[in-house]
Amino acid sequence: MKQVRVEEAVGMVLCHDITRIVPGEFKGPAFRKGYRIEAKDIPLLKDIGKEHLYVFELKEGWIHEDDAARRIALAAAGPGLTLGEPAEGRVDLRAAYPGLLKINVETLLSINSIEQVVFSTLHTNQAVSAGRLVAGTRIIPLVARESKIIEVENICRQSPPVVSVLPFQPLRAGIVTTGSEVYSGRIEDRFGPVLRTKFAELGTTVLGQVLVADDIEKTVTAIGGFLEKGAGLIAVTGGMSVDPDDQTPAAIRAAGGEVVVYGAPTFPGAMFMLAYVKGVPVVGLPGCVMYFRASIFDLVVPRIVAGETITRADIVAMGHGGLCAGCPDCRYPICPFGKTV
Repeated sequence: MKQVRVEEAVGMVLCHDITRIVPGEFKGPAFRKGYRIEAKDIPLLKDIGKEHLYVFELKEGWIHEDDAARRIALAAAGPGLTLGEPAEGRVDLRAAYPGLLKINVETLLSINSIEQVVFSTLHTNQAVSAGRLVAGTRIIPLVARESKIIEVENICRQSPPVVSVLPFQPLRAGIVTTGSEVYSGRIEDRFGPVLRTKFAELGTTVLGQVLVADDIEKTVTAIGGFLEKGAGLIAVTGGMSVDPDDQTPAAIRAAGGEVVVYGAPTFPGAMFMLAYVKGVPVVGLPGCVMYFRASIFDLVVPRIVAGETITRADIVAMGHGGLCAGCPDCRYPICPFGKTV
């Protein structure tokens, strides 16, 4: 730190805030600690009454916080992100388009293990909209040794991206709604409207909806019909319990489904089934999807739409964080539900 004349401070970094007062109009910081002085700032500094400033003298091998944050963000960012300009030493990363947020947690931990470097993200495997803030990074001091930033860059170079967004694929989905009470018209279907809204949010086109009774053969026929139409995803709703009349799991198996899992460690959504029929994912959705803002649908289907193949291990891992707390005012996804890491 040293004192220099204002005219000599261009390119140097302030060690203190500089307050500007305009009587009756404004009082606040005109320049903040850590700001790098530019030539255009000289007149205003003189108007404020500053002839000298206390500044950091950046020596070789040291780096300013703005430059450090920018380099860390560039090193860590994968596809699907936009990087903001440094603001008070921090650079934000936002989703460039709707998709599935992916965080390389192991590498993230390695970065944050480096003293004076911080990198914070949202949880992995959640759907994000375009422009959503998903991560931010900075260093703690105003200046740091460049060797620390080089260490971060080397870590990132040797691993997959720390942060990325997988775009949602333009899938076409079919909806098969089971239940004699709906098929006969005794009660109104409530599953269809809910799923159409959820699929629209994921950019998925609904090919149509077929109502069938609690009948294995008719359900198999409906699944086959959507496969012939080129569906990339089929949702079979209702009939997912263990009651004798609920035939949906048996029908999915009869349609040729290779079952990944029947039963998920999530509440709501325990009576969930995932199978693949001729490579096409078929999800058996329990009734809770109709009633809860967030359920097993919101943990699994966005990953499918983003092109991921879901394994049994993926479902098993959902037990940690898979309990909905039943808050009076649901704020999903800004809540713990489904956050496994």
